[in-house]
Amino acid sequence: MLKTLTALAALLATGATAQERQLQLYNWGDYTSPDLIAKFEAETGIDVTLTDYDSNDTALAKVQAGGHGFDLVVPSANYVPIWRELGLIQELDLSRLPNHANIAPEWRDVDWDPGRLFTVPWQWGSTGVAVNTSAYSGDINTSDIFLSPPPELVGKINVVPEMNDIISLAIFNVGGEPCTEDLEVLRQVRDLLMAAKPSWLSMDYDSESKLSANDIMAAATWNGPSMRARLNNPPVRFGYPQEGFPLWMDSVALLSDARNVDEAYEFLDFIMAPENAALISNYARYANGITGSEQYMDEVMRDAPEIVIPEELRGAGVFLPTCPASAVDLYSRIWTELQGS
Repeated sequence: MLKTLTALAALLATGATAQERQLQLYNWGDYTSPDLIAKFEAETGIDVTLTDYDSNDTALAKVQAGGHGFDLVVPSANYVPIWRELGLIQELDLSRLPNHANIAPEWRDVDWDPGRLFTVPWQWGSTGVAVNTSAYSGDINTSDIFLSPPPELVGKINVVPEMNDIISLAIFNVGGEPCTEDLEVLRQVRDLLMAAKPSWLSMDYDSESKLSANDIMAAATWNGPSMRARLNNPPVRFGYPQEGFPLWMDSVALLSDARNVDEAYEFLDFIMAPENAALISNYARYANGITGSEQYMDEVMRDAPEIVIPEELRGAGVFLPTCPASAVDLYSRIWTELQGS
């Protein structure tokens, strides 16, 4: 009987341990490599549950509401300070992250996370325009592609419904600065967007499949979906608006109320190994910020025009700062009106 009870106790303990080895990852949709997750699960025995979101605001609201059960989240650069100020993410114990040293020098001490104490890189990229050059042969390095569309593209444009990116592109187009609260500038932005919308076919996140299938001929979108579309449909090209365009980096943070902390640290360290960071990039087609990952990337990633910004346009790229609430309120009013029109 004693042996039976001992064996049962051991079995239950083993089951409990196995049950505890899990991780809840909350990330942008279609952004996480299945190969990465499969490799991590195989090497660690940790079962990963991936939950998608479609915007920074959606993720923030969900976690703020509580009861979410997530361990890790992947906010964009200009949202990281908000997560910190709200106490939703915790400072990392860097002694548990030996691969932290693999972060490329330019990403180790960033404005949104000085010293990289709260986040580790996931991917970074740009927001611009994608154009099917079989439909339009003019200059694509301009946000006029969707804000003042040429006749060839009218009714054939998709705009990603991400407020900060689209409002920023419009602000740059009229000569404004990030986080501006200049009412005259914002009036121009509002009028420009409202006049442009009838020329758009849709506002949704799926530019990739639409461009791939020739359902649209242009999009205001991110460089990753544009590259994925080009690989399916070679005439697609990514344009960097000369008037100004947002740069961004999404980074992984450990939630303050995470339940699976040990497993979260294993994942954070895992994704900073160059060969694993490359899996992330090979799937979503963005750069990642980890030194040495390039050698493990697909050949098509090495000199991809969607990743290597032309030298003459690099100065037009701007990392969006965290705007004050007063500016966000003004932008939200424009955005609400735009979506309701």
